[in-house]
Amino acid sequence: PDWKQFEGVPTRKIKGRFDTLSRVRVLRESIPDWLDQVGLEAFGKEQWSQELKALNQQAEVILRCNTLKGSRKDLANSLAANGLETELAKQTPEGLILKQRENVFTSEEFKAGLFEVQDINSQRVAHWVKPEPGMRVIDACAGAGGKSLHLAALMENKGQIIALDIFPQKLEELKRRARRNGAHNIETRLVDSRKTIKKLHQSADALLIDAPCTGIGVLKRNPDAKWKLSPEFLAEITNTQSEILRDYSSMVKPGGVLVYATCSILPQENQEQIKAFLNSEQGRDFSLQAQESMLPSVTGYDGFFIARLKRK
Repeated sequence: PDWKQFEGVPTRKIKGRFDTLSRVRVLRESIPDWLDQVGLEAFGKEQWSQELKALNQQAEVILRCNTLKGSRKDLANSLAANGLETELAKQTPEGLILKQRENVFTSEEFKAGLFEVQDINSQRVAHWVKPEPGMRVIDACAGAGGKSLHLAALMENKGQIIALDIFPQKLEELKRRARRNGAHNIETRLVDSRKTIKKLHQSADALLIDAPCTGIGVLKRNPDAKWKLSPEFLAEITNTQSEILRDYSSMVKPGGVLVYATCSILPQENQEQIKAFLNSEQGRDFSLQAQESMLPSVTGYDGFFIARLKRK
């Protein structure tokens, strides 16, 4: 760079200093010291280095076709006609990968509700719920509704999706998105007290807990987020996840399914949470059917964890 501070400094000296610092992982990968230590303890030096490298790559733009309004092939053709070239994703039946980064939110297809922007591994979450038309499915931490919209499409607008959240503004955004998507089987409910959960006691065929988390798995989309995290927040959020699992699991009916997901790759937010829940009083009637940690270095997409449990 043409900086005054570098005037008179030999280029080889600058490069030598740069090369030296590049061998220090926290500097090379731009990661807080405390978080680097957490990652080292969880994955070991080699695997953690691979994850950090993957999380520092630019994220691809991934679309999820809204099958309530058309097929993936028709969407791809429509986008191509308007200069947006995509390729079919192999990992999900609705996924399209944009070949070149563009602002898709101004496209007519987006305005018509033909697709949402959603990472491949995020798209896999709703499929783990295995929703069927006619079911009652509760999306317990619905936020602005990305997973609820996908569930509605998989259920063909039949049955009931109850979208819960503690933030009213997020539920308002969900309603707006649902109208654009043509999703008519979503009912929003604000969790402003424990009564909301009690009223839904053992009523869900399937419960999705897309839990609040550190977001370590999506740092390539939010690179500044790691500097806003702290050890205190990690401890706080893991406690919150445990409470949500214990309290919200009561909404699953006997024979029903609970799917727990995060966009983190840290074991203390994922496998360890499931293990602790199954060993708790609230989790004694549940059994683990499957779980998967989707690492960015392996999949090439956002980091996610998903577990599927069944109630006796």
